[in-house]
Amino acid sequence: MDVDLIFKIAAVGIIVAVLNQVLVRSGREEQAMMTTIVGLIVVLTIVVQEISDLFTMVKTVFDL
Repeated sequence: MDVDLIFKIAAVGIIVAVLNQVLVRSGREEQAMMTTIVGLIVVLTIVVQEISDLFTMVKTVFDL
């Protein structure tokens, strides 16, 4: 596992958390929820790409 992956996910989490707090404090709870959902989708996209790369590597290693 690459450490950069952990840093990417952590960076997205920190940015989403800060945006969420700013939006909640300004009374925009709906936008805060949408920001959280978008952050979750971004992280899931990153994880799915890494899992796809893992499966591709397994296929090449075992000649499947």
